[in-house]
Amino acid sequence: MMRDFATVWSERGLLLSGLGNTVLLSVLAGLVALFLGALLSMLLMSPKRALSLPAKALVDLARCTPFLLFAYIVYYGLPSLGLQFDAWSAGLFALSLYHAAYMAEIWRAAWAAQPRAPIEAGVAFGYSGFGLFRRIVLPPLALSSAPVLGNQLIQIIKDSAFLTIITLPELTHAVSSIQSRHFIPFAAFLSAVLLYWALCLVVEAGVASVGRLAEARR
Repeated sequence: MMRDFATVWSERGLLLSGLGNTVLLSVLAGLVALFLGALLSMLLMSPKRALSLPAKALVDLARCTPFLLFAYIVYYGLPSLGLQFDAWSAGLFALSLYHAAYMAEIWRAAWAAQPRAPIEAGVAFGYSGFGLFRRIVLPPLALSSAPVLGNQLIQIIKDSAFLTIITLPELTHAVSSIQSRHFIPFAAFLSAVLLYWALCLVVEAGVASVGRLAEARR
């Protein structure tokens, strides 16, 4: 067994390359999904049905579609409509758009749960615009939504493993290559599990830091 892990270590260049792609892909997709999700949440809460209904339909469609099928459609289906992506761009596009739907629901729910009294008090004390948002709205919004957003970022990391089906060279693709080359499935896949676990622990630590910062600014 130790020999199998030694073989995985001998392929550490390939493993680290896959890990790097997974980290970069997850970070970029997380940032884009957070931003798109915030925009979508504004449309969801709009009193104008012409804006809220299409946004709700888009969010429901994404939430009810398995990510694997979504990635297949983006990479293999869109070229028939004239939209051609390489594997990396298709993976980033699929992850970002799919998880933006979940982020939008998280933002909407966190905003709906915010008490209005502190905001009204902030306006009464002269806060407005970005100052009102940064000092009064953002800290409790970050406190209430950070754990759920952290879970969604972890889900992005896990869903990135599906992108091996479109030949994107991320972590799962790397360990599959090592396994097929040396026939050491247990050592190869367990190594990948430990690396995914480490990434998720980093996200959890980041979420805890955001919570402490928001609590300090409260």
